Amino acid sequence: MRDFHSPGRSAVFADNGMCATSHPLAAQTAVAILQAGGNAVDAAIGAAILLGLCEPQMTGIGGDCFALVKKPGQDMIGLNGSGRGPAGLSAAALRDQGHTAMPRRHAVAVTVPGAVDAFCRLHSDHGTLPLDQVLAPAIRYAETGVPVAPRVAADWAESTGNLSGRARELLLNDGAALKAGQRYHAAGQADVLRRIAAKGRDGFYTGEVAEDMVASLRALGGSHTMEDFAATACDYVTPISTTYKGAELIELPPNGQGATALLLANMLGHFDIASLDPWGAQRAHIEAEATKLAYDARNRFIADPAHMTRLDHFLSSDTAAKLAALIDMDRAMPDPQPLSETVHKETIYITVVDKDRVAVSLIYSIFDNFGSGLASDRFGILFQNRGAGFTLQEGHPNEAAGGKRPMHTIIPAFLKRGDELMPFGVMGGSYQATGHARFLTNTVDFGLNLQATIDAPRCFSEEAGLKIEKGYSPAVMDELRAKGHNLFVPVLPIGGAQAIRIGTDGVLEGGSDPRKDGIALGY
Repeated sequence: MRDFHSPGRSAVFADNGMCATSHPLAAQTAVAILQAGGNAVDAAIGAAILLGLCEPQMTGIGGDCFALVKKPGQDMIGLNGSGRGPAGLSAAALRDQGHTAMPRRHAVAVTVPGAVDAFCRLHSDHGTLPLDQVLAPAIRYAETGVPVAPRVAADWAESTGNLSGRARELLLNDGAALKAGQRYHAAGQADVLRRIAAKGRDGFYTGEVAEDMVASLRALGGSHTMEDFAATACDYVTPISTTYKGAELIELPPNGQGATALLLANMLGHFDIASLDPWGAQRAHIEAEATKLAYDARNRFIADPAHMTRLDHFLSSDTAAKLAALIDMDRAMPDPQPLSETVHKETIYITVVDKDRVAVSLIYSIFDNFGSGLASDRFGILFQNRGAGFTLQEGHPNEAAGGKRPMHTIIPAFLKRGDELMPFGVMGGSYQATGHARFLTNTVDFGLNLQATIDAPRCFSEEAGLKIEKGYSPAVMDELRAKGHNLFVPVLPIGGAQAIRIGTDGVLEGGSDPRKDGIALGY
């Protein structure tokens, strides 16, 4: 039980349906769709697309998504909605131009958006309401405007330098970031959503909308073609999982980094985490060292599944045991190799459970803050820069190439304990795999309730050092420094999280991260 004398938030309990996400308007929209007769798939799609307007720095229809869907009595469904590099993308050509890494704010880093195709496929295969009804709230908000929330305003203020050209005109107010309470309008996107509502994916990937995106990207130096957009297609995939002390962690396979979360869980299983102080130095140290090793493996192996050949080795118990044995309990190691340039923090996560206990775990992103910082001229579609997840290293399985999906950091998940099921996600870019492992150990090793699991302090080992939140005590920070960790406290906290627990008694319990503006909401 939390201390009710101190600021905090309670978990939310409900019987019929629930949504947990990072913005109140999206949570309310999801519940309204459920109450109108939609199922969890309808609600997740409608609210996710709205989040592109509530949190445009995080996501939008110019991005990608991944989803897990569980229907009672059926196998879990996995969907990879990540787009591919345009056919003209060439790592060799970029190397010849003098690049050693993918440019982050250039049209060459813009992969074809995959989210709209994925949303339309999910809806046609699993939704119940008409698509125009699902999209109606987002269309209305795009036209009337969304008041900017406080955490969104903080992100916006940090990221104005990421925007250029048309994107600056659309997303800044006389060159300045929008402040909390000011309205963000996106009339062009309302037009696009109406076309999608009428024509499905063809309203986005063909015709005037696609022509606008292609012409804009080519004018900015991209090689994108109408054929690249028309060929975009999501894929159903088989989820992967591991067992940690009786709990099953379920993830999507590559090109996302879900396998990294499973490797981390397998490594942490070699330590008696439950015997440690949950907010002490030793637990933070073990997690940080395991992260270094697991992310080094990620950066070397995770890629488009058509180009990755060592997933079995990556997930084997023998691999985890050998890596865990490399951890010195008293001393921080130098990074096995510098972490890749794919560290970012811009993502939204949404989970919805309906009255029939269909559960959706969905994550949706444009990569960096405001993605590439580039927008289409006519409709104002903000492009992701997910191509920055590629490497230019010749012969690497994740080497940039046309028609190929880059390594992705965004990962939805489920946690299963006996008959209890919990869709959850952790935002925070590269942190997400470590965040999943911490969510797992907070729940399993320390028995924290859902909201406490989300609220608990975080740390994350990255190239610059050990990023650590203010929730850790000065004494613990000193102990970590003594072990050789280079600590720094970030301006904004590490990521965010949402989850819903489907209890064995049928009651839904939801939690949403106070690091964001969102809520869990049920009825």
